Amino acid sequence: MLAAPTLVAAADLNLRAPSAEAQGLPPVPSPQLAEIADLSDLLEFSAAPTANLIKVVVNTDGTVSFELPRAEVGQGITTSTAMIIAEELDVPVERVHVTLADARPELVFNQITGGSGTTLSTYTPIRVAAAVARGRLLQAAAIELEQAVATLRLKQGVITDLLGNTLGIGELAKKAAAVRTEEVPVQLKENQNFSVIGSPHNRVDARAAVTGAKKFAMDLKIPGALPTMVCRPPTLNGKVGSVRNLGAVKTMPGVTDVVAISTGVAVRAETFGQCIDAVCALEVDWKPGTAEGKSDESVLEELRAAEVPLVAPKGESSVEGDFTFHFRSNSALETNCAIADVRSGHAEIWSAQKNPIVTQETIAAQYGIPLNAVKVHVTEGGGSFGRKLFNDGAMEAAEISREIGKPVKLMWHRADDSRQGRTHPMATSRVRVGVAGDGVLSYEQRHTSVFTDFSHGFGEIITASAAKLPIADASFSQTIFHFTQTMPYGFGATTQLLNEADHGFNTGSMRNIYSPDVATARELIVDQLAAKFGEDPYRFRRRFVQEERLRAVLDEVARAGDWGRSMPANTAQGIAVHTEYRATIATLVEIDCTPETVNRPIRKGVTGPRITKAVCAVDVGLAVNPRGLEAQIMGAINDGIANTLTSSLHLTDGYFLEASWDNYFYTRQWNSPPELEIIIMPPTTGKPGGAGELGVASAQAAVACAYARATGSVPTSFPINHGELSFEPKPNVPPIPQSPTDGLRHAQ
Repeated sequence: MLAAPTLVAAADLNLRAPSAEAQGLPPVPSPQLAEIADLSDLLEFSAAPTANLIKVVVNTDGTVSFELPRAEVGQGITTSTAMIIAEELDVPVERVHVTLADARPELVFNQITGGSGTTLSTYTPIRVAAAVARGRLLQAAAIELEQAVATLRLKQGVITDLLGNTLGIGELAKKAAAVRTEEVPVQLKENQNFSVIGSPHNRVDARAAVTGAKKFAMDLKIPGALPTMVCRPPTLNGKVGSVRNLGAVKTMPGVTDVVAISTGVAVRAETFGQCIDAVCALEVDWKPGTAEGKSDESVLEELRAAEVPLVAPKGESSVEGDFTFHFRSNSALETNCAIADVRSGHAEIWSAQKNPIVTQETIAAQYGIPLNAVKVHVTEGGGSFGRKLFNDGAMEAAEISREIGKPVKLMWHRADDSRQGRTHPMATSRVRVGVAGDGVLSYEQRHTSVFTDFSHGFGEIITASAAKLPIADASFSQTIFHFTQTMPYGFGATTQLLNEADHGFNTGSMRNIYSPDVATARELIVDQLAAKFGEDPYRFRRRFVQEERLRAVLDEVARAGDWGRSMPANTAQGIAVHTEYRATIATLVEIDCTPETVNRPIRKGVTGPRITKAVCAVDVGLAVNPRGLEAQIMGAINDGIANTLTSSLHLTDGYFLEASWDNYFYTRQWNSPPELEIIIMPPTTGKPGGAGELGVASAQAAVACAYARATGSVPTSFPINHGELSFEPKPNVPPIPQSPTDGLRHAQ
């Protein structure tokens, strides 16, 4: 209970990571480290020490306010958070107002959004804080009504006594406020009494989103902040050598400032259109970039050279596979953007930040500004795919503002995001499985990847939380790999190892980090094992899955998807499972690889197979908002389809050819399944697991397995269309390509 003019309640939890010794574990764990403690555990443990610093506030108008120390980027956490508070405090959901907290360095590791960790790490602290507030309100009402607390009832924000007298919580907000900070016990509501949690609820921000009322960073009107864009190098991370026509560009209509910065040449003008004109007019001599001369083929050669050997001998009884996964864009629907006002002695940033504390601390250190004079406001974002874990846009806006001494509204062009933004690294994944009789003796997987950047702060959380676990001197990437990868099957001695090569790229951990590629290689091998044993793929999986929850979703998806039904030639079903984030999931898809589908004409699009049906069964332990979970899985299925069939970046001579969404082929409407069913399993654990990233791995793997069964050929390179360039690349000088002018001709 915190002293305040109105009721403010906070939670203090005794959640600590158990040491290996306390669990009776050996000093050196098996390679399956995630079976001891996984990413979800570490996120929860790292947030616990500062859980008492988040506050639920009851206002005098009867509303409840909560500043969520996470980023809402479309995943629906403001809705689920409002539902949690409404449940425990017994108020209508619509009267709970959830906003996003500014950077709060005192929260340490409790203000980072990633790893599907928001709900599982905030669920109990928020409930406790709301329960504290509820108890205090009832005590205040008991005094006011001269009744015993046990005789009072709080429902829908109104307290009623046995005589029918009522008091709204707003009337009691001041009376319930504590005069000192004190510790009080609370009793949380039993799950069987839930009326909000577990019930489908529409997004609290849905109307604002579809009417344009919702405010993103570029919608904010900050005094003096004018549109700003950057002329970027033609190759990855090139540097400015000289600008031949700087003076002429400064005199162009609307242009107020032109300045060279570490990432290019920044232009500030009265409109974004004037910025584009000026960027395109700049004549810049560029220095080489970090990937100069590199191509898909040369990077793949580097990966092959860095591959760690498989240990088990190759033999007739073994099954193995070798798979390649090409670069994929981390670009979200909302381009990288930020507003910045950085001048002597103070700085203020507005941006969709998943780790705003790192941004605040970096700006303070870089420009010699006291930490308390740096304000970072977290705005709602239009998507992330892991992109907004990085503060590239905010730091770039801060640099420009500092250089010109004026506030700026920086927006990246879509071509900037595709060509200079973050990418999911290219990787290879090799698997060898030893078999004997009708059993599996060993499973080896060696995943070799272009270096993954975890400098956004996520890595520090992991290594700090795992300080007492025997991870030796593993890098952030190695540590995160081992804390996320588990083997769902009883395949004997199992090892899954990561190796990295090539640091020349701007990388990030796209949705579900390593799991989609690792699981796709695994599930394709599982299908081959089933064929070797002469078993049905579903039945084979069912025989070897180790967790009952996973077996349950597998059975459910096979039932609902009518697994094994007769299919026409060149079509097939695929099935795959995955477990992560304290959750389990199974996905079944049907694919159409018939010639008439594969060769159908698509204007400036990728033809090829189409997923005609997808069924997914998911168990997250406890779904706070089943409707939100359903939406998350729908998005994940489309991610998986894209990763397997269509979406990748083509690296040529040090730069990526893709320049926007029109030639970066994420799943289109005409390529998404017309039949789609999401099955939310009944609660199993009583607590929520992670959902935001959960669905990608099983969907991507199921599509790959379906393709293999429909064509009779196991795919080894993803996406399967990568080898065929189905668009004419746009020029990279100027860096902003000409916008299309004929859209209305193709609107039908």
